[in-house]
Amino acid sequence: MAHEDPSLHALAERLLALAEAGLPGMYLPGADTFVFTRAGTVTSDGARRVERRGTSTRYAAITALGARFLPEDRQRPLFGGHGAEEFTALLVERLPAVTNLGDAALITWAAAETGHPKLVDALARVAALDVPGRPQYTVEAAWVLSALAAARGAVDVEDRLAAARDRLLSARVADSPLFPHATGPGLVPGYRSHVACFADQTYPLQALARLHASGPDPVALAAADDCAARICDLQGDGGQWWWHYDARTGGVVEGYPVYSVHQHAMAPTALFDLAEAGGTDFGPAIRRGLRWMTEVPEICGPDGTPRESMIREDYGVTWRKVYRGDPVKAVRAARGITTKVAPQARLAPLDRLFRPLSVDRECRPYEFGWMLHAWLGEVQG
Repeated sequence: MAHEDPSLHALAERLLALAEAGLPGMYLPGADTFVFTRAGTVTSDGARRVERRGTSTRYAAITALGARFLPEDRQRPLFGGHGAEEFTALLVERLPAVTNLGDAALITWAAAETGHPKLVDALARVAALDVPGRPQYTVEAAWVLSALAAARGAVDVEDRLAAARDRLLSARVADSPLFPHATGPGLVPGYRSHVACFADQTYPLQALARLHASGPDPVALAAADDCAARICDLQGDGGQWWWHYDARTGGVVEGYPVYSVHQHAMAPTALFDLAEAGGTDFGPAIRRGLRWMTEVPEICGPDGTPRESMIREDYGVTWRKVYRGDPVKAVRAARGITTKVAPQARLAPLDRLFRPLSVDRECRPYEFGWMLHAWLGEVQG
């Protein structure tokens, strides 16, 4: 990218610098964890500030996964003086109290990547939460597979790895290359069981690619490639990675919101992992998606200049998304219900009535964690 498009390379470098600068403000030293979000607010006198809200074990683990690729002296400011390996150790010690499968899988993935001595215990916690035969959300099932693939070289996980692989692959509907929101019935209401989000595509394709990198599995790699090809075919003219898909037909249900994290981090980390595992190189789509961060056609004025920047070094954030601002997410709900029975329905008047002109002024730690993972990391075969 540095040779083909110096301006885009500079943008990637700018974003990586922002991630390092912004993450310390998302860390809570007293609790040794990360906030759930930093949200922009306006005070009574009209001043804007960004405040910290909540905490998130999940986002803490993702940050550790990405920040471990930094030199250790640059990791420590992000974790209150800890290195990424030391911080992962803190997360592993807390695993007995973790009740969410996705959180446990991410911690275990980080433990495997950092060579934690209690990896077996971490894997046991995942097993306790991942009840055989019980449907799981696709994102969390994908993180389980990524964790097991990462642990493969240190612990015998072959039976569990095969089960996690088969669960993901069998979740797909008929010949569709896309993944549903859950691996089986019961977790999603019937009227929207066909609707899957962007994360439901990137995390499985990443997990299957990493599985192949850990030990040859051409079927898994082909499934990852097919999924990647489809979301790239559907990419917007402005580089947008769309939000909701029909897992049956492989089409778009509703494009908005468009999330910054998809543009600069989640699509790149999944597609880079795929290419490094031996799959197709979707570099042009990655570059188109990254360029959206500065060109943002949804909020551009007549001269083509965005009326607001999504990248805010002054606050240490990238604003979270561009969205329609429709009440109670009316467009998303209408399209979800309508496409259940009429997959090709577009409801075009809704696009004209609720245009994507709003900016969500919020930023979460995992956005920077996956950014570091995408642009600094690599798949270890």
